[in-house]
Amino acid sequence: SGFKWQRIYHAMTAGPISPAQVAIGHIAWVAIKLTLTGTVFVVVAVLLGGVAGPGILGALAAAVLTGTAVTALVTAYAATVELDQGFNVIFRLIVVPITLFSGTFFPVEQLPAVAVPLVWISPLWHGTELGRAAALDRWAVLPALGHLAYLGALLALGVALSARYFTRRLAQ
Repeated sequence: SGFKWQRIYHAMTAGPISPAQVAIGHIAWVAIKLTLTGTVFVVVAVLLGGVAGPGILGALAAAVLTGTAVTALVTAYAATVELDQGFNVIFRLIVVPITLFSGTFFPVEQLPAVAVPLVWISPLWHGTELGRAAALDRWAVLPALGHLAYLGALLALGVALSARYFTRRLAQ
């Protein structure tokens, strides 16, 4: 929408803002919205007695990191799409499998062995593992560092690709 119909990204780059800054700003804005929304959820959970300890703040951080990493990758993809039908592919081939193979709704151990590699590449699985470890105070240093590194790498890749594709698309 920002590229094609509303053209707000074109308007932003008409001034002193670079396309890469627009991409990074978009990702940062989504991270802020994720943080605010998650904070409201945490406050409601605290008020209703659903929080057992301060680990919920770590779970919130894991959720924001996971959402921002996915946002960065989707933002990069969005800069390459000409028609809105391209987003159907994301939902059918990425969002549904990531949700099913993330261990969020049922244990990963119940999945067939051939599905386990899908679990390992799912950012939602890494975020779920981090969030559970924080909320339940079941930290294991090496797995947590691995999950953080994976999500950080996805975020860095998404930001780099977004900056590149925004520059390519808005330089036309």
